[in-house]
Amino acid sequence: MNAEVVRERANELPRDPGVYQFQADDATLYVGKAVDLRNRVRSYADPRSARIDRMVDRADDLEIAVTDTETQALLLEANLIKRHQPRYNVRLKDDKSYPMVQVTDHEAPRIEITRDPDESATVFGPYTNKSQVETVVKALRETYGVRGCSDHKYENRDRPCLDYEMGLCTAPCTREIDLESYAEDVTAVERFLEGETGVLADPLCREMESAAQDKHFERAANRRDRLETVEVFHGEGGEAVQSVGDERAVDVLGVAIEGTDATVARLRAEDGKLVERERHTLEAPTADGAGDESGGVPAVLAAFVVQYYAERELPDALLLPERHGDEEVTAWLEAEGVSVRVPGAGREAKLVELALKNARHNVSGRDECAMLADALDLETGRVERIEGFDVSHAQGKAAVGSDVTFVDGSAEKADYRRKKLTDENDDYANMRALLEWRARRAVEGRDDRPDPDLLLIDGGEGQLEAAREALAEVGWDVPAVALAKAEERVVTPDREYSWPSDAPHLHLLQRVRDEAHRFAVQYHQTIRDDVKTVLDDVPGIGPETRKRLLGRFGSVESVREASLEDLQSVSGVGEKTARTVKERL
Repeated sequence: MNAEVVRERANELPRDPGVYQFQADDATLYVGKAVDLRNRVRSYADPRSARIDRMVDRADDLEIAVTDTETQALLLEANLIKRHQPRYNVRLKDDKSYPMVQVTDHEAPRIEITRDPDESATVFGPYTNKSQVETVVKALRETYGVRGCSDHKYENRDRPCLDYEMGLCTAPCTREIDLESYAEDVTAVERFLEGETGVLADPLCREMESAAQDKHFERAANRRDRLETVEVFHGEGGEAVQSVGDERAVDVLGVAIEGTDATVARLRAEDGKLVERERHTLEAPTADGAGDESGGVPAVLAAFVVQYYAERELPDALLLPERHGDEEVTAWLEAEGVSVRVPGAGREAKLVELALKNARHNVSGRDECAMLADALDLETGRVERIEGFDVSHAQGKAAVGSDVTFVDGSAEKADYRRKKLTDENDDYANMRALLEWRARRAVEGRDDRPDPDLLLIDGGEGQLEAAREALAEVGWDVPAVALAKAEERVVTPDREYSWPSDAPHLHLLQRVRDEAHRFAVQYHQTIRDDVKTVLDDVPGIGPETRKRLLGRFGSVESVREASLEDLQSVSGVGEKTARTVKERL
């Protein structure tokens, strides 16, 4: 639409309150509200920013909806933004990116951390610190023995699994504990997650004191650190909440913006107690245009308040870091009896600062999983689950393969697998065998893990091609890439990438690759003790030095390719020994 067309359309519009939508090819580009539809739409004939100018230029149609009141227009705008997710609006995304803890609906309930809880489960959260949640859940399992295995693993067991031996589960699967007693332990876990800190803190404190008395200082220190995590799990910001005011329910909002990404952290206090902490992500195009946007934090606040509370019960009071500046939003909140305050000092200001801290923590933490999907142009939009593969052997002897799993950027060690391979001095053949084994287990339903979003091969083009041949032969359709060590190049079937060394998505792949390598070498070391290699014949290389060399480089072939400087980086290998190794190999 050009300026003349916009003016012509505006002249046809009523001077009533309502909502307007700029559209292109039946897709909604922008939704706005207006006290006077004619005047508001006419303002787009002379946009005050390049962004709005581009939006108007792209638009080929304009739709309106007249409302009886300005408040109706406000709420209709919020619903349309949620429905159409227009590109040029500040828009609230679904809050699905934070971990929650669920206790499943089962005769012997399972506790697990998830981002997609079951409808029938009892769910706690969401939480903003995944590592803290992991620490607490592990402590709960060690204290109360609640299982963490899948229902598939639970069924038809003849004997308890390793979790029972490690003290992480009381094995209700084989009735090592009766279901009634197990249910009591589950209730205790739920009481802690509902806010009763002492349910877990007290046992940990007793363990810490007992370990210290027995002079098991390392265990005592471990319990002390865990106790500190448990004690702050429910209490972050609690001091600030104690005297919010006379209102029963108070919501506190904090906003942080980085580029076109914004985070709103919301804290809720009821009867003087902090009962909810959550964060929401918004897409916030540069808010400097005509119409409804005043820019920056005020625009994000106004958009969030309407879109979030349009379908939820409003609190008695809202504490904000600054004024949102939207007169229609102000009128709506006043009509609903909501007190809006921007505290400058005191405990209310402390609460706002806590909300700001939570928001800043999220927006500054780049989502490497989403960045990886974008960089590789994957349709998933976010690579949540990665499996990494590597092989290790000593000149073809004691050949093994590793299969490690990362979920949301963190190692999921319960889903690690390893495979002893047929001894063969061929890295490509070994990688092909490893991937064929994994693919067949997936296709035949013998692997209880979910299919990953991405497979990462430790190696270059040759290893990737071998892996893809195995996938094609079995018929397992999962994207695979390789990461070469030498230049940290990411190899795909179509091209190679050389990403900046500080790219978060590259760091993610490096962590997976390095962990796959470590796990493969570790397994190789456990089964190769009796394997003789050419290193045994090198003067100055004893069993311990041989173990360190193979542990560092993974195979004799890699030792052969290592530089003198790399060889000397291994404890016990000096310049003379390094030169001898190079000559003999």
